[in-house]
Parts: sequence; C-alpha cells; structure tokens
Amino acid sequence: MFNFDFYNPTRIVFGRDTIGRLDDLVPADARVLLLYGGQSAEKTGTLAQVREALGARHVQAFGGIEPNPSYETLMQAVALVSEQRVDFLLAVGGGSVIDGTKFVAAAVGYAGDAWDILETRGAKIRHALPFGSVLTLPATGSEMNHSGVVTRRATQAKLPFRSAHVFPQFSILDPTKTQTLPVRQLANGVVDAFVHVMEQYLTYPIDARVQDRFAEGLLQTLIEIGPLMLEESADYSTRANLMWTATLALNGLIGAGVPQDWSTHMIGHELTALHGIDHARWPSCCPRTWKFVVKPSAPSCCNTPSGFGRSARATKNSGLTPPPNRPGRSSRASAYRRAYRPTSLVLTPSLR
Repeated sequence: MFNFDFYNPTRIVFGRDTIGRLDDLVPADARVLLLYGGQSAEKTGTLAQVREALGARHVQAFGGIEPNPSYETLMQAVALVSEQRVDFLLAVGGGSVIDGTKFVAAAVGYAGDAWDILETRGAKIRHALPFGSVLTLPATGSEMNHSGVVTRRATQAKLPFRSAHVFPQFSILDPTKTQTLPVRQLANGVVDAFVHVMEQYLTYPIDARVQDRFAEGLLQTLIEIGPLMLEESADYSTRANLMWTATLALNGLIGAGVPQDWSTHMIGHELTALHGIDHARWPSCCPRTWKFVVKPSAPSCCNTPSGFGRSARATKNSGLTPPPNRPGRSSRASAYRRAYRPTSLVLTPSLR
C-alpha cells in the first residue's frame, strides 16, 4: 500500500439522548452560533433540545442553509459571526449544514476574498473557528472529516475544499434523530455512503487488505440495512448501524494508503450545481455502470464479502468487456428504483 499520514481529531459521542452532552463539550463561556437548514430542526424539537443543553450560554441562530450550501448564504452567516462576536459554531443537521459550517469557520477572519478558500480547494486556510456538530441525517460523513463542498449560485460553480483546520471538535450522533426523516432523505443517505466507499475501493489492487476488508464490511452492511431503513418500523439498531456506517465511509480510515477515484462525485457536483438536484441522486446512477467495467470471469460483485475483493480492486482497468447479466446487479438496480432513487439520468426528472 502507499505511504500515508492518518489524522482525525474529531470526538464522536454516539447513542440515544446524547445531545445533553453538549454542556460538557461546548466551553461554558462560549458565544455560540447554531447553524441549521430548514424548519425540520425546529419542528422536530432538535433545536429546542440543543438550546436546553447549552444552558445559559450566549446563543444566536442562523437558519436557511440549503441542501447544496450556497456561498451567498454562508457569507451572511460569516457577517453574523463578526457582528455578534461569536467564538464557537455548532452545526445542527446533515452534511450540507456541516459543510457550510466548515466554510464559515474558515472564512471568518480570512484576510482576502473568501472565495479564494474554494478556488484553492482549502489550501489557503490557516485557522478556523472551533465548531462541533449534532448530526441529524447520516449520509456524507462530514461529521468526522476535514472536507466540504460549497456552491456559488451566481456562477453555478460547486467546489470542494479540505483542511486539517476544519475537522469538527466533536460530533453527536443520536440515531433516534433519523426517525422523523422522509424516505427520500434516508435513501439518499444510504446511496451516498455506498458510493463514498466505492470511490475509495473500486480502483486498482495495491494489497491493502485491511482497508479492503473494512470497505467490504461497510458495503455489505449498507446492502443489508438499506431496504430496512426505508420502512417506517426501522428499529434503533438498524438506524444506529446506518449512522455509524455513513460516518466510517468517509472519515479517512478506509482511504488511508489506497488509490481513490472521486470522478463520480466531480461529475455529480456539476450536475447538482446546474440543476439543483439532490447530491445522492447522481451517485445512485453508478451501479448501472459497474456491469461495463467488470471482467466476464469475475464473480458477482456485492453479494458476499469475499466477492467484493475478487471483483473490485482485483479487476484491472484495461481490456474490460461487458459481462453477462447476473441476478445480483439487476436486483440491486431494482432495489434502488424501489428506494425512489433514479438508476439512470433519463429517470432523473430535473434532467429530462
């Protein structure tokens, strides 16, 4: 495997009724800005729980962060931070809110044009406000990594950034917070986590056995629990497994020392910036392409853990021909469609 330097300082507080731990995690004298998305955080009572846990701390709130967080909206939050002399940020939401909070943390006090942060992919970040997160939607893994994506509406540019300065200090993961999520968002979360793993796994062989087995375990878990998550009666254990799997899918561990791709996500960034579609709706189209990049002799991918390794990194990137149909692939495409995710661009309404 390649040389690597793995670093992840984010503290994870996982389980039921863990929002109350904010009183221990946020400095007692902090001036806090809560950042969140739509009204669901208020309607479900999550914001009220957060405020209660923060007690007598000075707390301001900034809502309206979009599913694909916009530079324009986030710059309003940057201005509010300066006006209110905020010194701690707390994201309450999913990956978009956490991504946006990372950008705000880096942009506050930045001497130049804050857009430089994105144009340089985060290379110019030298410091950032401390922040934590309360995760309500498992999907992106932003709660335990150092990267984010921001869109500039004026130019329809969607750019990623990363910096060791924007790791969350902590993230609270309470699986019960997924109980009020609509099926569409849960399906998005499963798909996003699955493709995150594939971007780090379906590349080329480098004999990184631990990373491969770890990735296969995450993929197999998502295959098992994905359909269960779409049922209203999904139990706590199922929700807990999705939340933790999505976090591990992009916290840097399975990508340490292995080749990674991310071209799928880069294409997806362009489509979401231009058409405003949910991020995960583009990655959900990917499984249909796998049958064109697997050797006919390779065993069916994604049916058993042992099948992953033989048909993924073990597959070379040259001389590939479309293999015959196998039940595993077609059934997975049907499963995606049942989960309200399109499996091709022509099935995506906003692209018709």
